[in-house]
Amino acid sequence: MYLSFEWLNDYLDLTGLTGEALADRMSRTGIEIEAVENYGAQLSGLVVGQVLSVEDHADSDHLHVCQVTVGDQEPLQIVCGAPNVVAGAKVIVATIGARLAGGLKIKKGKLRGVESHGMLCALQELGFPDSVVPKVYAEGLFLLPADAPIGADVVDYLKLDDPILELSITPNRADALSMRGAAYEVGAIIDQVPNFDNIHRQATQAADASLLSDVTVKISDSDLSACYQARVIDQVEIKESPLWLQMRLMKAGVRPHNNIVDITNYFLMLYGQPLHAFDYDTLEHKALGVRPAREGEVLVTLDGSERYLSASDIVITDQDRAVALAGVMGGLDTEVTDKTRRVLLESAVFNPIAIRQTSKKFNLRSESSMRFEKGINHATISEAGQEAANWMAYYSGGQVVPGLVEENHLDLNPIEVTVPYRAIRDKIGIDLSHEELSHIFRRLGFDLALGENSFTVTVPKRRWDISIEADILEEVARIYGYDNLPTTLPVVPSTPGRLNAKQKLVRQTRNILEGLGLNQVISYVLTSPKQADLMKSKDYPVVALDFPMSEDRSVLRQSLFPALLEIAKYNAARQNPSLAFYETGKVFYGQGSNVQPLEQERLAILLSGVKESKSWYGPAQAYDFFDLKGAVEAYLAAIRLDKQVSFQAVSSYPELHPGRTAQVLLGDQVIGVMGQIHPVLAKSYDLDEASFFAELDFDAILAVQRPALVQRPIPKYPSTSRDLALLVDLEQDQAGLAQLMKQHGGNNLVSVELFDLFINLDLFRGKKSLAYRLIFQNPDKTLTDEDVQSAMDRIRTALETVSGLEIR
Repeated sequence: MYLSFEWLNDYLDLTGLTGEALADRMSRTGIEIEAVENYGAQLSGLVVGQVLSVEDHADSDHLHVCQVTVGDQEPLQIVCGAPNVVAGAKVIVATIGARLAGGLKIKKGKLRGVESHGMLCALQELGFPDSVVPKVYAEGLFLLPADAPIGADVVDYLKLDDPILELSITPNRADALSMRGAAYEVGAIIDQVPNFDNIHRQATQAADASLLSDVTVKISDSDLSACYQARVIDQVEIKESPLWLQMRLMKAGVRPHNNIVDITNYFLMLYGQPLHAFDYDTLEHKALGVRPAREGEVLVTLDGSERYLSASDIVITDQDRAVALAGVMGGLDTEVTDKTRRVLLESAVFNPIAIRQTSKKFNLRSESSMRFEKGINHATISEAGQEAANWMAYYSGGQVVPGLVEENHLDLNPIEVTVPYRAIRDKIGIDLSHEELSHIFRRLGFDLALGENSFTVTVPKRRWDISIEADILEEVARIYGYDNLPTTLPVVPSTPGRLNAKQKLVRQTRNILEGLGLNQVISYVLTSPKQADLMKSKDYPVVALDFPMSEDRSVLRQSLFPALLEIAKYNAARQNPSLAFYETGKVFYGQGSNVQPLEQERLAILLSGVKESKSWYGPAQAYDFFDLKGAVEAYLAAIRLDKQVSFQAVSSYPELHPGRTAQVLLGDQVIGVMGQIHPVLAKSYDLDEASFFAELDFDAILAVQRPALVQRPIPKYPSTSRDLALLVDLEQDQAGLAQLMKQHGGNNLVSVELFDLFINLDLFRGKKSLAYRLIFQNPDKTLTDEDVQSAMDRIRTALETVSGLEIR
């Protein structure tokens, strides 16, 4: 939104206020100003001139030698290449020494041997972009009206010395997307009440109302349009708009076209109300309707493009024929042209979501669609339409047909918000008297009723962004002045700067795993739906984004497994044969619609490929299951949880090898899983078959009470050991046997180690041989054979209870 200082001055007294000062005050009050531009600030030496004669240049096929008068002095000879220069035209003349946009200085010169004492200017030389210059003047000079005073300063005549503020409007302040809305905002800032009396134009009223009585309006669904109004202007003459109106449009970033179209754009900027003008005579039935488009329906819009519509688009129809894409662009068949003599003026409001979808789909985002998307003032729909109709008649020599045809479902009742006085003190930190409070809302133009313990604000419809207590408090704070609010520090308990328990464990985890030779990776929490199916929870749904940037990043992960697979695949494809990764990160579980997902911290490890490369002293070695189990056990031992953790073989994870997978149990709680990645899955990611993965619930590890780290003295007395060989069933897990021996070995049994595994199906059918070394030690005395033998007897007795076990 471009806010012209000169235009704004119609409604407020800005005497003594500069554009920069106003920009600063607006920025500090809630509406950011991106920039302040002044076309006239860099221009000088420009005057109104009249071309007396035009002759073709003798040595050029496009240059002209012009005699131009700029006042009392002798006519100037100026060489000009513009195709539209003609004798008698009023033009913009840059005299010798003049400065144009960009700092260009005009000097006396020769063009192909002919002296030129100045320059005839197009609007582009004054700094206007091509996009706002009227098309008729886009390739040539800007021709001034016949009554332009010769010799007048162009900067003054065109009112170019005008600070233009570029407003950065946030979605909640769409009310400022109009001159009226901006006038109310600036009026509140500088403590003035805007006066809009000069908007009204007295138009001639048509005696015959039959043109309007032939018109009907029908809205198929009030959700599409809450209000649609039609007015008729008769006997119009299509011509250029007044110069001052064109200049205001160009300074607002809008290209002038003709008086009718320009007035619809002028009122768009003035009221923030999009309008559309139809050529009345091209509407065959005069039966206007608002309905959803039909699938595949075709409409040729004003830009000449065929638009293939769908049911999400809204169209304006004449009986059943689509004649406009509602809120976005009119139809070519009903546009206002030089032959138009009757205008039907539309003033309406449309569903903002539908307008946004349509403008995005067709890439037709315009000033009108933007306002429909963000919201318009429902209270001025009728006023803007009526005033625009008056202007069209006034500036085209036409007549306004009295009355209007409409279908209206608007609720124009104002919103009332009640706020307790204490909220100002509690939320803003200030105490305001009744007089100060009344003054603030008088500046805002809001009605105020003061009560004993609270006050009630009646919010005008032009501020549809205000509906709750917090909105009122924000208005109080910004008009009171953010700079005037007291600066206070929050009162909170003082805490020393140190790591919390989780940060300490994360740092310790990083040191342990990197000490084991693993590299840390960090991956995205967003993944694709297909990837999210890997290691997905059976109890919780996947959380999907409503508006993802891409399909590959559209859902939140429930495991670190998919991300580590992708990282491993990326590295393997780049000839990195030894992959050892770990990651700590969050996973997310859906809790239902509009409910914050459950977040859990996880630790994951992935090993794949070659552990040791081939060398002269040995062959290459690949990672195996026990490398992964060793890493997990080493980590748990380093954080003093190895005594509480056990492993249980499972085959319920389709992503992992059914015979080489185990759950990690902390007591009776499952805190993770580890195993070989299923060969089929590993192959699909181009990974070595020897690929292994483990994932632990980091939050569960953090929550458990870990035993304190105790330093014990080195024992003074020697240890002793006994070996024990067992013949057991092939299905028997050795960890259970080791645990059984520890339970019955007594306090002097300090270690149970499996040092041999022997399987020979010919010799021991269905059996395997396990050999353990049991180490006994007492820190206070030397153990006797009797002490050790007693412990061994208890162990043997316990082992004999195991089915299929034989002590050898």
